[in-house]
Amino acid sequence: MHRAAPSTGLTAISGGANGGSSLVVFITRRFAVTIPLLLIISFGVFALIHIAPGDPVSSLLGARASDPATLAAIRARYHLDDSLLVQYGTWLSQVIRGDLGVSILGNRSVTSTIADRLGVTIFLSLMSTTLVLGLGILLGALAAFRRGTGLDRTVVMFSVFGISSPAFVTGIFFLYVFGVLLHWFPTFGAGTGFLDRAWHLALPALALAASTMAIVVKITRAAVIEELARDYVTFARARGVSSRRILLAYVLRNSLIPVITAAGLIVIGILAGAIYVEVTFSLPGLGALMIDAVQKRDIPTIQGITLLFSAFVVLVNLAVDVIYTLIDPRIRFGRVGS
Repeated sequence: MHRAAPSTGLTAISGGANGGSSLVVFITRRFAVTIPLLLIISFGVFALIHIAPGDPVSSLLGARASDPATLAAIRARYHLDDSLLVQYGTWLSQVIRGDLGVSILGNRSVTSTIADRLGVTIFLSLMSTTLVLGLGILLGALAAFRRGTGLDRTVVMFSVFGISSPAFVTGIFFLYVFGVLLHWFPTFGAGTGFLDRAWHLALPALALAASTMAIVVKITRAAVIEELARDYVTFARARGVSSRRILLAYVLRNSLIPVITAAGLIVIGILAGAIYVEVTFSLPGLGALMIDAVQKRDIPTIQGITLLFSAFVVLVNLAVDVIYTLIDPRIRFGRVGS
């Protein structure tokens, strides 16, 4: 009567005292795989930047780029005349010591630059994720429970609209209607303080959540409809269990497994989509910083943001695996690959 867990390195075994140690072993092995994965990603990005056209020093100096002495000094400071492997080795040795280097354009610590922009991106992503998972699961469950009614058709219609509209297009629409025409929300800036920031980031979060929420609605609706057709629901109704308890205690819990499976990809997609939304709304977040760094070939900044994003993806996937055990107690961490 329970849905089988997807294959994610988890095995369904009996619970007991070994559950905690198995979880520790699983997390340790995942982190052991993470280190070479991050190295491969960072080297790949480093190589792509290295072969890309353009010169970061020329972008930095502008009209002063004709001065050979200045050019040589800057290229020597950032090791730009070294080979690809030497440059990567120099950067990696700094990262191991906890130093992400100095931005070529801002002449400032990359760690400090990222720290200044990180708050806006995290706040925006958390707001959008809350909207996507909260409203998405609620609307999907309601549509399934009222299958074939006007509510169901309305939810499906808005899901189709949302999934077919890119985040930056939805953002421009929201910005014009609710910001310019109706003056309900601010049209620029990230705000200061919790409430003011939430007010300023409301439209960007809605724009970022609109398309992604449609996926959660469709997955939840399909999963709940499938669970409602199972025998245990019929037996529960025959015993006189209320519809609310059947939906919350049995159906919704079993339906959350495929939703959580997709939630990891959804959260990662939200962070990626934040790049476009931040540019649309002129927000001082990591997305806007990344685009500016790529355009001007600011290698230390690009590498620092890429490393942060890659670590985030790994941690999200690990969190999804752990959350499985909270949804279905039968799932325990066994040997990876068993």
